[in-house]
Amino acid sequence: MPKRNRSDYLNLRHRYKPDEIKLVIIAESPPSSGLFFYDAKGKITEPLFAAFMKAVRFAPADKEKGLWEFQRNGWVLIDATYEPVNALSDTKRNEIISRDYTSLRSDLSGLMSGRSIPIAIIKANVCRVLEPKLIRDGFNVLNKGDPIYFPSSGRQKEFQRQFATVVKGTLF
Repeated sequence: MPKRNRSDYLNLRHRYKPDEIKLVIIAESPPSSGLFFYDAKGKITEPLFAAFMKAVRFAPADKEKGLWEFQRNGWVLIDATYEPVNALSDTKRNEIISRDYTSLRSDLSGLMSGRSIPIAIIKANVCRVLEPKLIRDGFNVLNKGDPIYFPSSGRQKEFQRQFATVVKGTLF
């Protein structure tokens, strides 16, 4: 799989950008495996994709159909950094996420008119690093200190419960 850069990831996401964004979800980064949430050539079994298909109650035949459904719901997924950090130490991950905050804030501002669109942050470390910064900058972060664990390693049900709790009243 060829190595991607930030603009490659943004171009893949752009195709599925909703006309009206109802929820922004911030995740950590694309994984070092080369998989990417918005890569329609991927598999519907990818953990984050499968978790969001369950959240929107949709069982797609292929990943592209699922991405169109995600878009139809008005949801958009943004990564805190487009440098894969999952193979790095926790300290290094958090340093890179902090370092790339200006790019994230710029990305959010480009997607949103204003800062009132709800934001849900996935992964406890991403929530710890970004939530205070986003709130300080006037964004509408739903987590309120409640982490949403990444839906892998047996945490799929926990993810569904945490995600539904964080976005409750906003979407469901």
